[in-house]
Amino acid sequence: MNEINFDITQEFLKKENEIVSFKCELHEHLQNAMKDFIDQHPNWDQYRILQAAIAGFLMQKGSSNRDLTRLYVGNMLSMNFENRD
Repeated sequence: MNEINFDITQEFLKKENEIVSFKCELHEHLQNAMKDFIDQHPNWDQYRILQAAIAGFLMQKGSSNRDLTRLYVGNMLSMNFENRD
């Protein structure tokens, strides 16, 4: 199995609020459920759902990153914690 390189240079540490875009195929049932949820909850969109889902998954798997926790809670409660310490 290939090892993932997690080396971080100072150049990358200086960048804040970066967005990484990726393509991913979702199972039809998952797409339909997400569409139904967004139709019933107009304050949510696909990006907010995916951010909350990924952050929640990582937290359940043991991540204790404070920024990740803020992102998860912020998405769940419609709050913005981006610029707080």
